Amino acid sequence: MTTVLSVDGVESGYGDFLVLKGASLTVEEGQIVCIIGPNGAGKSTLFKTIFGLLNPTAGTIEFEGTDITGASQRELINKGLSYVLQRNASFPKMTVRENLELGAYVADKAYPVDEKVAEIFEIFPILEEKQSQKAGTLSGGQQQMVELGRGLMLDPSLLLLDEPTAGLAPKIIDTIFEKIQAINELGVTVLMVEQNVKTGVQYADHVYVFENGRTKFDDDASTVLDRPEIRDAYLKGVKTND
Repeated sequence: MTTVLSVDGVESGYGDFLVLKGASLTVEEGQIVCIIGPNGAGKSTLFKTIFGLLNPTAGTIEFEGTDITGASQRELINKGLSYVLQRNASFPKMTVRENLELGAYVADKAYPVDEKVAEIFEIFPILEEKQSQKAGTLSGGQQQMVELGRGLMLDPSLLLLDEPTAGLAPKIIDTIFEKIQAINELGVTVLMVEQNVKTGVQYADHVYVFENGRTKFDDDASTVLDRPEIRDAYLKGVKTND
């Protein structure tokens, strides 16, 4: 398999406060990789560091074989890396279509924006119906679809998703994961942070567990829920045999 993303011994944080203390992971082409862990483990900080919003003080980050440690967001977007923030990142007073078009703001004038929007509508038909509607008037699940669609506008090879189902109603969570799976099947590798452990793992190929700013362990998604430490920490009272 081809390695899309490699994070090796990364340390990063905010000012003098170190959050990541040697985080490492590998994402292979075509995978859906899910990161789980308690609040404060450094999951979102990892994404911000990968995407150049925070500068690491140690370690390296490689994307498709190229060192991107400390690269700018524009460089990363042009290389095929896209980052979808936690919920409520859409522009509420802009229409659905305008939000999607913003996803191609760094593209040159020749970029086929309309064609790409049409492709997004094929993935999310409800957005085509509501393309003239203000994004802020949509349901939470529909707003998340807008954010996913915007993240796909420049045909990324790797999509970073930070808690894509946070705050959503339970009946919508499976729908969002099904859309993520459909995106993956179109050839987009996915690295996501997810608090909904059971469902997130079910849709993933590989799982990393973060604690205290480090990678505690990783395992195939098909077996990770069987580990006693995962059941005890995240799945108390939750059935895992369905």
